Amino acid sequence: MVRLSLAFALSCGLTVAVAASSAEDRSIVLATTTATQESGLLDYLLPIFRDKTGVEVTVIARRSAEVLDGARRGEADVVLMHARPQEEKFVTDGFGVKRFDVMYNDYVLIGPKNDPAAVKGKDIATALKAIEAKGAPFVTRGDRSGTHAAELALWIVAGIDIAGAKGAWYRESGPGMIAALDSARTTNAYVLSDRASWIAFKDRRDLDIVVEGDKRLLNQYGVMLVNPEKHPNVKKELGQTFIDWLISPEGQAAIAGYKVDGQQVFFPNADKSGG
Repeated sequence: MVRLSLAFALSCGLTVAVAASSAEDRSIVLATTTATQESGLLDYLLPIFRDKTGVEVTVIARRSAEVLDGARRGEADVVLMHARPQEEKFVTDGFGVKRFDVMYNDYVLIGPKNDPAAVKGKDIATALKAIEAKGAPFVTRGDRSGTHAAELALWIVAGIDIAGAKGAWYRESGPGMIAALDSARTTNAYVLSDRASWIAFKDRRDLDIVVEGDKRLLNQYGVMLVNPEKHPNVKKELGQTFIDWLISPEGQAAIAGYKVDGQQVFFPNADKSGG
């Protein structure tokens, strides 16, 4: 009888321990970019996801290159970012299982309201050519982020070798979109920003959007599960649950519902076939 009681107690204790462990394990790590985090979107989305599934999401926000470097080391379960060529290589190299489109917004060229390079309303290539020709101050993040990669690609589109053409007018701000916008504000400079960060930036003062709407300014976001075959610690089921929710009608509606100052800043466009 004593043995049965002891066995029962041990069994109950084990059951409780397993249940507690299971509850503790209902969490994932999401690696994303600083621009995504600074937009406020995740602060809005993740509580909705947690209430729906009981899964907690811990966010690690870094520059795009650092996001993928960390994911290659198995430091995250899911990656959400906006640098498609790098994302596709991440999957092709076997570090990600599958890439899905999630949403998009766009980049905008921000500049002084007095527009010293006279670029307002021009297409992005023409605007960058004028900025370079006049040596008008331009702030670059220079931080290997998705926005920095997009900026460098746009200089190429404009036919400018920025590595050779840059001078004192081309100024590096360092990490973070908000820091770059603030640097542009204090130096009366132009800067490329994602629209969400621009809307979230409160201290605009003499800055304004000078170029927008060019199709080359599209900013596409993708989500990927880190490959558990590379890193067995990856929480495959819970990570996929998060991805499935993001690309579901409910998750897409939640993305569309996020607004800053009454403005929608992300537009859902999930492609469930993956990429």
